[in-house]
Amino acid sequence: MKFFKKKSVPQVMPEVVTAQRNSALNVRFPDAIEPFEKELYDHIRNTVPIVDSAIMKIIRLTGGFRVICEDERLQPELDYFLENVSVGLDGKSLNVFIDNFLDSILTYGSAVGEIVPDFTGKSIAGLWNGDVSKLRVFSGENPFNRQYAVKNPDGKEKIIAHPERIVYTALTGGRPLLRGVPALSGILMRIYECIGQNFDRAGNVRYAVTYKPSSETDYNYSRERAMQIAREWSDAMKSSAYGQVKDFVSVGDVDIKVIGAENKLFDTNVPVRQLLEQIISKLSIPPFLLGLNWSSTERMSSQQADILTSELEYYRRLLTPVICEISNSFIYSTGGNSPCHVEWDNINLQDESALAEARLKNAQAKEIEKRLENSD
Repeated sequence: MKFFKKKSVPQVMPEVVTAQRNSALNVRFPDAIEPFEKELYDHIRNTVPIVDSAIMKIIRLTGGFRVICEDERLQPELDYFLENVSVGLDGKSLNVFIDNFLDSILTYGSAVGEIVPDFTGKSIAGLWNGDVSKLRVFSGENPFNRQYAVKNPDGKEKIIAHPERIVYTALTGGRPLLRGVPALSGILMRIYECIGQNFDRAGNVRYAVTYKPSSETDYNYSRERAMQIAREWSDAMKSSAYGQVKDFVSVGDVDIKVIGAENKLFDTNVPVRQLLEQIISKLSIPPFLLGLNWSSTERMSSQQADILTSELEYYRRLLTPVICEISNSFIYSTGGNSPCHVEWDNINLQDESALAEARLKNAQAKEIEKRLENSD
């Protein structure tokens, strides 16, 4: 018995699509990113810590879920499967698969996974998170029949024989969340590189020792005295590196200055903050959740909480069909025919003090209500 059930439902071809296409491959979904674009986004996450931190926080804030089967007799078996299903080399449980799936959606704009059957083809052996840069999505016999192709190293595409085992999701329009961030990240990295170079130049103090002969005799022996001053100065500087303090003593007119002491380092607070504001607005994360305390009185307001909650709800809507498809496939593999639905945990972005105050007020209200009931 196959664990993927297909229902033969007659499809009506939309006139707008059929009038424009000449072959089945003309109707394409938003293509996955190219390999070079994937490498670019990976490089951004590796070089700009705030981008990687924001994506990881979105994944954690999305919260947990529980899959409910309408047939209560199959619920224990479903729970065991979701907690122990193998997910490639990353670990076990459906939560691990969904976290990697959402990570791919946020970073590359789409994600693909595969439900891998066992050698009998009657049960699920595990789940696999695929590489979206090697995937192409197109319509099959009709626009509602999705087909997949994998690009081989030689550049040729191989049609996937069992598209019913593939789970695929993309953001609106297939546009990655990080699109537009590379330009800003490039400017930000150049600023940080210049800051490092300026500190190498001015932060690592260098000295200019100038000896000025004061008489004709000094001019005659200026070379020897300059070399002696250089040796003594070098010895004093090397000794300080080992924690020894040596005084430099010389005779004559010797002038010592710090190279670059009259120059000031550029103030980069304004341009760096402007760039970070643009990047954070793209990621839709409040700044203080990333450790950016731009205001001493900044805290999450109800409006910010509502905006972030709506963002998390959007990602949940993308993940819910994937979770249901995997869960239903397992139910079908056991011989059941009961659909599943997902119950997400409540999104709560309030701080602990606000929660404690709310619990205190609720307890006080209950106590007052009990007193009123007893008095009646």
